[in-house]
Amino acid sequence: MASRAVWMGGALTTVLLMSGCNPTEANKEQSSGDNTAAAESKDVSLLNVSYDVSRDFYKEYNPLFTSTYQAQHPDSKVDIKQSHGGASKQALSVANGLQADVVTLNQESDMNMLVEKGLVKPDWRQAFPNNAVPYRTTMVLLVRNGNPKKIKDWNDLARPDVEVVMPNPKTSGTARYAFLGAYGAGLHQFKESVDSPTQTNDFIKKILSNVVTYDNGARAATTSFTQRGLGDVLITTENEAHLVATQHAKGKVEIVYPSYSVNIDNPVAIVSAVTDKKGSTAAATAYLKALWDKPAQELMAKMYLRPSDKEVLAAHASTLKDIQTFEPVAVFGEWDSIMNKFFVDGALFDKLAVKTEK
Repeated sequence: MASRAVWMGGALTTVLLMSGCNPTEANKEQSSGDNTAAAESKDVSLLNVSYDVSRDFYKEYNPLFTSTYQAQHPDSKVDIKQSHGGASKQALSVANGLQADVVTLNQESDMNMLVEKGLVKPDWRQAFPNNAVPYRTTMVLLVRNGNPKKIKDWNDLARPDVEVVMPNPKTSGTARYAFLGAYGAGLHQFKESVDSPTQTNDFIKKILSNVVTYDNGARAATTSFTQRGLGDVLITTENEAHLVATQHAKGKVEIVYPSYSVNIDNPVAIVSAVTDKKGSTAAATAYLKALWDKPAQELMAKMYLRPSDKEVLAAHASTLKDIQTFEPVAVFGEWDSIMNKFFVDGALFDKLAVKTEK
């Protein structure tokens, strides 16, 4: 195992580069030209590169998978390593050489970038059920206990007396969904189209003017809100909000569900350019495929993620509330268009994220 420093989006991030199978051992095992089969039968280490707030789920999922895998493959052992951070920073790390076997992300555009780099196969959506999306989530609001600012919906975030905490949309997929959730709510409230969003742009400008910190990732934003005491409201994912409210800051915060929010798909894929060389494709495939098994789907719901299994989702309706959501691509167009319109340098986010005098 070696470390490498990678410069991404203005932040110096140290990432783990996990080596594949030992070349000496691989040469010893090679026989009759069947190198791949020999490699697949040996012990394997998988690196799952994921976004910030998925860490709690995969911390529980990994031992669940390894116990099942080793029972089915008694002559092999699998070791799962994790790397977490802002989603786009993580995807860029893989593009820059981080030897991920699988990527479990929260935005299709990051996956498309890895396809363009030749690391993920173009048909990654067809490799697993539900277009390779094992679970979904949405954006909610986390406020201080007792909700002292009486925050009930997105429009309260535009008030001059409210301070907002969110990650940075330049590095975090969660932050992009936070922005799109608020923007879509504005279009919905003002009955505007994305082509002429006059009132919506003014609304979002007021919200962004209230942001007191843009952290690199969603978990860092959670830390700023819960431990550093910044802000009156944190814009975060439903699963992160529940984990904070029930575990990390129990009794100190409470969740506010907006009346209208954004749907967040969480796609997964094999980094075939890495696994084909390592001989870890079969294990990586099994690792992702098991996400659709009942135990994993139940674990997702337990961790406040919305599983793709409708029966499991329905059984957890008391905690995973049925709220009105919209699909980003249905409102804003394909992800390439979303990125160009809102998040590239000089795009709408940069134009609206200007502090105004209160």
